[in-house]
Amino acid sequence: MKLVAVIPAKDAAATIGTVVRALRSKFPDGEVVVVDDGSSDETGAQAREAGAVVVTHEVNQGKGAALQSGFDEALRRGADAVLALDADGQHDVNAAPGLIAALADAELVIGSRERDRTGMPWLRRKTNDVTTWWTSYLAGQRVPDSQSGYRAIKASVLRAVRPVSRRFEYESEFLVRAARQGFRIGQAPIPTLYNAPGSHIHPVRDTMRFVRLVLRLLASR
Repeated sequence: MKLVAVIPAKDAAATIGTVVRALRSKFPDGEVVVVDDGSSDETGAQAREAGAVVVTHEVNQGKGAALQSGFDEALRRGADAVLALDADGQHDVNAAPGLIAALADAELVIGSRERDRTGMPWLRRKTNDVTTWWTSYLAGQRVPDSQSGYRAIKASVLRAVRPVSRRFEYESEFLVRAARQGFRIGQAPIPTLYNAPGSHIHPVRDTMRFVRLVLRLLASR
């Protein structure tokens, strides 16, 4: 199985090199694709130096757009499966083999923090609970930890599912559309890490985008 890791990245020069090197050490036969989504720092250069293939968005297009560009590049490179993770170090690379192994029983595997949310801020927990409930409802099946960006996805799903969202709500739309097409969604436990320099999520703006996504998906049931 050819594995390609896809990492959307914006202004992640401080962490991207460490993440890429850890992945290349863990999966020496795989490839790493970093999508530099309009960074104003040396994210792209640091990723290349660490051994990643870099896809560049000259201006910021959003996490969803960056993921889609990365998925398209992974398919062009003949990926059988993709490992999606963040650039800021919050996703423990040591947990990745568990996600890949779980693809034996599902087409899409979510790295779930439900078993241990120690260290997750209270507001983040509540937001995650609400968005996970809505995503599960819209998907017609229970979806664990819908806001986790740590995922293993078979190429068959990537060829069939193409959300229209461009920013953080893309990940929820991806899950709903995959479930509606009959793909099995599984989970693998991952630790909750909050050691990153900061989030690009805008609480009000991105919440409103999620609400609009819910209304759009309700209308298309």
